[in-house]
Amino acid sequence: MAGSSSRRILRPLLYGTGTAALGGGILYISYRPRNIPGSGPAAVSPPGYSEGGKFAPPRFPLVKSRKEQIADLKRSGGVKEALEKTRGGIKTILGGVTETHEGVREDDAEPYDLLIIGGGATGSGIALDAATRGLRVAVVEKDDFSSGTSSKSTKLVHGGVRYLEKAVWELDYNQYKLVKEALRERKYFLDTAPHLSMWLPIMLPISKWWQAPYFWAGTKFYDFLAGSEGIESSYFLTKSKALDAFPMLKRSDLFGALVYYDGAHNDSRMNVSLAMTAALYGSTVVNHIQVTGLEKDLDGKLNGARVKDLVPEKNGKKADEFVIRAKGIINATGPFTDSIRQMDDEKVSEIVAPSSGVHVILPGYYSPSNMGLIDPSTSDGRVIFFLPWQGNTIAGTTDAPTQISQNPIAGEDEIHWILAEIQHYLAPDINVRRGDVLAAWSGIRPLVRDPKAKNTESLVRNHLVTASDSGLLTCAGGKWTTYRQMAEETVDEAIKLYDLKTGPVLQAPRVSGTEMIDDSAPLDGTCQTHQVRLIGAHGFSKTLFINLIQHFGVETDVAKHLTESYGDRAWTVAALSAPTEKRFPVRGIRISALYPFIDGEVRYAVRHEYAQTAVDVLARRTRLAFLNAQAALEALPTVIDLMAEELNWDSKRKEVEWKDTVQFLASMGLAKSKLSVTRKDVESGRAGEYDEHERKLYSRHDDPADTMKSDTVFASGENPGLSSDSAANK
Repeated sequence: MAGSSSRRILRPLLYGTGTAALGGGILYISYRPRNIPGSGPAAVSPPGYSEGGKFAPPRFPLVKSRKEQIADLKRSGGVKEALEKTRGGIKTILGGVTETHEGVREDDAEPYDLLIIGGGATGSGIALDAATRGLRVAVVEKDDFSSGTSSKSTKLVHGGVRYLEKAVWELDYNQYKLVKEALRERKYFLDTAPHLSMWLPIMLPISKWWQAPYFWAGTKFYDFLAGSEGIESSYFLTKSKALDAFPMLKRSDLFGALVYYDGAHNDSRMNVSLAMTAALYGSTVVNHIQVTGLEKDLDGKLNGARVKDLVPEKNGKKADEFVIRAKGIINATGPFTDSIRQMDDEKVSEIVAPSSGVHVILPGYYSPSNMGLIDPSTSDGRVIFFLPWQGNTIAGTTDAPTQISQNPIAGEDEIHWILAEIQHYLAPDINVRRGDVLAAWSGIRPLVRDPKAKNTESLVRNHLVTASDSGLLTCAGGKWTTYRQMAEETVDEAIKLYDLKTGPVLQAPRVSGTEMIDDSAPLDGTCQTHQVRLIGAHGFSKTLFINLIQHFGVETDVAKHLTESYGDRAWTVAALSAPTEKRFPVRGIRISALYPFIDGEVRYAVRHEYAQTAVDVLARRTRLAFLNAQAALEALPTVIDLMAEELNWDSKRKEVEWKDTVQFLASMGLAKSKLSVTRKDVESGRAGEYDEHERKLYSRHDDPADTMKSDTVFASGENPGLSSDSAANK
């Protein structure tokens, strides 16, 4: 009897204790204190003042000049190239060593371990990985770093909640692996480049009550998969809280919202930082170098490439052509993958299935500054993101087959589709107008087919690393978030394919600019890019902008922009900025009144980031062309003049830059009516004149009044909605 009574008491107690423990465990996992990647203190403290009161600015290591980098490229092909050029020419023998008229000695002409074609996210990532394993690496890019797909992403660093949903419902393990890998890489992004990447809460609106548990389970599973790589836990918002966080949402058909966290980044600046960090670690990195052919030995194996420097042609001179020698060649050209593969083998079948992704940029008032939104159920089933970015709002993307071109133009049909989808979930009193689109662009995503698969029509879900019979190693597909993993796999394959010998990097550069951190410590010959901080990361913190304001007297929004775009290199950018001769701001002359980009960024881009054209600066070093095509046009004279001072351009080169840049801005959504404007038009203010459509967007010319004349169709004194005593009826 006593035992039965004890069981009646103990059983509920045990059940209650177990339930409480389980609930407590779930709550702890969900809300435990976390070390958010990228939110820690700076690894290197900001510079200060010495005992004598003198300021001690950081001393950062410099990359080689572009001229020096090209000389290194030529040196690799010196033996073959020089001997071809000196048949019957000048040749001297010095101590038994042949020297050509090019000044290249045969014993200096050591081929590179790897020649990487393509300077996008993949190519630059491969270069950094290989260089930090002790390999001798060269990278050549036909246009500029991040000039293609890598600058035209949705700006997210994400695992992909939609991929996770597919993995669950379709029981697809490959999709699951893709999400898991991307979540791990997301953490590395935030660790190695905290100044260029950040966490972003993204809202998922819920219209029906039964969707709440479904989406809650999905976002919690997303959190669970992230594990220690997670940022913050997802959470539910009631209708009122959702509208408070995102006031632009429409109230009807809104039950509540779920908010989950993903990463966001500045894609082209991330790409440039990858390339420059690789250059610091010894890679030869050169943009505006076009590969015109591949070189093979007598056995039909690739051993080099013939290239052409495109910059001299812009100056009215003959292009400089030469050969680069390398033990292995990697094709990392994104949408242009097949063009390089066909240089190797004319009969090879194409593997790239190009897909167009259009994005539009809207004013910042379309979204909160710290909250994004995802619409998982658009009219045709595609997913659309609506995100704050660089003070504006980015919306996209579409996904449609397309033709490959260098600078594709966003179609009006795609732009209107995005705007129509936006209107569906914004409040009805917000008028989504075509005239509010500040910029629009199309990026080409290189989906790929596996050439060795039985079904060559099926697309690879993630990325592809494959080698040809002659030894061309191709890495294609994938996405920004997994660039580092793609690079690691490609270098692993290259080491095996070309029998390369890796080793520790014993004399790594002091990327931080101090002796406090030894960046060579982890570089033992294996892949360590998950902990190799990029240029600018060492001295970055969330409060660095305050130090910049207090020392240089730059404006607050400019200081924040500089630290979030250059990290600790913001010290150099600010120092390169001209004094304003005003009480405040003290330094930093804006190149556009609407945005925080300043003159020092142009000088820094030329001196330290290999910018060679005005487009390089407006599109990839700053992001002005992506944020506002008209503002980029109006800033163009200033940018050209600043670059001309740095690069000694003459009037003809300035004219070339003007024409090339205006043509490029057409692919950024610049109005057709602006494509024929001249520099004089811009400088006189005529380029800012508006057409009839733009005139109707705003009340431009009305005199101050309680009711503007252009706001009513009624003549003065005839408005039946107003009293006859009203000032508007007099």
